[in-house]
Amino acid sequence: MKRTSTVTLVVCAVIGAVAGLFLDLARTSAGQPSFVPSLMLPILLVLLGLACLAFALPIRRSVRDPKAPRVSPFRAVRIAALAKASSMLGCLVGGFALGLIGFVLTRPVVPGIGSWQEAIATVIGGVTLVILALVAEHMCTLPKDPDERESDAASPGAEPEF
Repeated sequence: MKRTSTVTLVVCAVIGAVAGLFLDLARTSAGQPSFVPSLMLPILLVLLGLACLAFALPIRRSVRDPKAPRVSPFRAVRIAALAKASSMLGCLVGGFALGLIGFVLTRPVVPGIGSWQEAIATVIGGVTLVILALVAEHMCTLPKDPDERESDAASPGAEPEF
């Protein structure tokens, strides 16, 4: 399993921003109020990031401490997949909130900061989730077993395999 790339995270953030911008544009053009995310959303994003770290901690302990109980590699992969999905979710939601803020800033009359503080909190929660999830993903990295290591270069005198 490869680590989450920066390009993937940037693409998720851009998709989220475009979705947030167009959602607000569609709502206001239909005469509805602007979309305001719940204040509970950033709290849940941070809690999800902390859960990812809590799940990854025993794996990190198992890798670092030889006396710690051995963790199943399947469990490590599952938690790494959770961390990877969480980092992409954080980028999507944070980008969505940035799109909402971007739409508000393009209006001729910009409302006071109090009316879009939930969107700012959501951006902060999304960024926090991305950071915590990437740390958890890094903590799930298992070293290769000595018997599974393969040499990258062919040994001298060996015939190439076709």
